[in-house]
Amino acid sequence: MAFTSSIFSHIPLNKQRIISPNAHKPKPRRTTVTTAALPLLSAFTASELDGTTLAVIGGGSVAALAATISLTDPERRRRLQAEEVGGGDKEVVREYFNNSGFQRWRKIYGETDEVNRVQKDIRLGHSQTVENVLKMLKDEGSLEGVSVCDAGCGTGCLAIPLAKEGAVVYASDISAAMVAEAEKQAKEQLQAGSEKKVVMPKFEVNDLESLNGKYDTVVCLDVLIHYPQSKADGMIAHLASLSENRLLLSFAPKTFYYDLLKRVGELFPGPSKATRAYLHSEADVERALKKVGWKIRKRGLITTQFYFSRLVEAIPA
Repeated sequence: MAFTSSIFSHIPLNKQRIISPNAHKPKPRRTTVTTAALPLLSAFTASELDGTTLAVIGGGSVAALAATISLTDPERRRRLQAEEVGGGDKEVVREYFNNSGFQRWRKIYGETDEVNRVQKDIRLGHSQTVENVLKMLKDEGSLEGVSVCDAGCGTGCLAIPLAKEGAVVYASDISAAMVAEAEKQAKEQLQAGSEKKVVMPKFEVNDLESLNGKYDTVVCLDVLIHYPQSKADGMIAHLASLSENRLLLSFAPKTFYYDLLKRVGELFPGPSKATRAYLHSEADVERALKKVGWKIRKRGLITTQFYFSRLVEAIPA
């Protein structure tokens, strides 16, 4: 069965007519300016953005925007982050999701009302990704007794529903804080009882590189955003080696439009620190899968105003 799930966001174009204040003088000149309010990718707008206009492009001036971006130095900001924690991308990610990032994303992934408009929209997008993953998996039949590796489990948004469906779940995350929260949520939600036989997920603190074992299915949602393409190829190969039948990946898609939004987002880092974010083209992901003998069987795109995610299911070719 082909998988299709697209929720398209629209970019409102508001035309404003600006008239010269000296309209009574000869040859008054009118200028029409088209402005576009650009929604930003969830990975780049984790901070509160209420009341802030992040990007206004006048007259379609992409060149002007590029010039503005060139005056900033987001890479310098990233280097300083890495120096503070004494390492590279991985150390920055671990530090972030064990501290301020954990507090922020626990709210987004949870049910609290203490979220702003952007965070609520991101919550919606992420939940739709989880729902689509569950649909993909259940399309092939019951998950009773099926072993699933949830690589980068966060607070257990996918691991817990999988366990409720009877799957045997191994879930890991680089953040000890996230794993502790996932375990807490699993105990609260799964020990209440279920119609199906429930095996409590096994949660561990682990980065993707350290994962081992063999599973019927491996799922990795919204984690590749922390890997440049050069490392993502190896990570995709590693995840495929852990799976016997299916590999599901979601990632922030790389297109001209999304890449521009990413760069605009870097101009407004917000009050809290964030991690470096990498976009990946579907073609690059598909190429990495083909190199290790896998092919994409199902594809989907989940988008809300502030959340964009490409979802693919791969199987051995």
